[in-house]
Amino acid sequence: MSFPQPDPDLAVELITGRRNPSALFREAQRLRDAGKGRVVTYSRKVFVPVTTMCRDTCTYCTFAKPPGGGGEYLKPADVMAIVRAGEAHGCTEALFTLGDRPEDRWDQARAFLAEQGASSTLDYVRRLTEQVNAETALFPHANPGLMDDAAMAALRPSNPSMGLMLENISPRLMEPGMPHHDCPDKDPQRRVATIEASSRQRVPFTTGVLVGIGETPREVVDSLFALAELSQRLGSIQEVIVQNFRAKADTRMRRSPEPTPDYMARVVAVARWILGPEMNLQVPPNLTEDYGDYLDAGINDWGGVSPLTIDWVNPEAPWPHLEQLRHVTGARGFRLEARLPVYPEFIGDSWIDQALLPKVSSAVDRRGYALAATMEESRR
Repeated sequence: MSFPQPDPDLAVELITGRRNPSALFREAQRLRDAGKGRVVTYSRKVFVPVTTMCRDTCTYCTFAKPPGGGGEYLKPADVMAIVRAGEAHGCTEALFTLGDRPEDRWDQARAFLAEQGASSTLDYVRRLTEQVNAETALFPHANPGLMDDAAMAALRPSNPSMGLMLENISPRLMEPGMPHHDCPDKDPQRRVATIEASSRQRVPFTTGVLVGIGETPREVVDSLFALAELSQRLGSIQEVIVQNFRAKADTRMRRSPEPTPDYMARVVAVARWILGPEMNLQVPPNLTEDYGDYLDAGINDWGGVSPLTIDWVNPEAPWPHLEQLRHVTGARGFRLEARLPVYPEFIGDSWIDQALLPKVSSAVDRRGYALAATMEESRR
């Protein structure tokens, strides 16, 4: 008997465990194998925290810090030191992550940008990614928050891909007492607008949901259906991340319950069912102890994994060693392959800036997987 077509009410029942999920997991595996085969990918990266200042005040975040309390910008020399160290370790991605528009809140941010001759944080990121692209073998992947068409067009010549998590489609999470209250950049419609800009600007785009921050199962399902609609309509979404909330000691949500691995596995399997066989579906492997179980839920990617830098968003959660990642993946019957921050199916002149395409093309094999990481692993 075939599994039914994606349905929101059934999805809620499956996520909550009111319906036995065994058939769901079989369907998620079938869909993944049909669309992606038995290859699981990852991106060998360095994490570049451009600035830890932010104008938002999310109740679960330890990344954002005020000036004088850890909030600062990296200078260009600091960025290049990180990236060149990654280059020496065979990395291919420089993930640029930062707070949203800190200059709108902090005098110190405005002063730093003026000192650097940058008109905004987004302009500063553009300059940094251009330098990394021009002077190293790594590829920037900008994750700088909300972007309009002009910002994305300016970043495109130096970034083969970009990203912004949707997190959740529900505006309820912005109400008083909720995690996104007083966080203008977490407005789901503004985040959807950024994802829509990626299609107009022809940018391969990574997005996803954050699970466990106070949303209901129905809101998780609504978010996944929203991403499925966007993917079908836009064509630019290269990857969807399903990321679990981790409680952190020095936040207002420090006593909030984390989603259980069983619950997360059901969410991931429902995501595969809703998003279909062709979507690249990722769960970060450093946020769950038995992360190999997500392979049984239909994922085909581990995302960025660094042999060098910490996860600045979840600094308490170390990346698995790449040999362990390969072992866990292989033990479930899959082959681990390194990719660039842009997925193989998006490598071409319709998605990559013409000036950047030769560098991208020369960094991958005939299948579209990363050459530098493969050669680095062969030397070990």
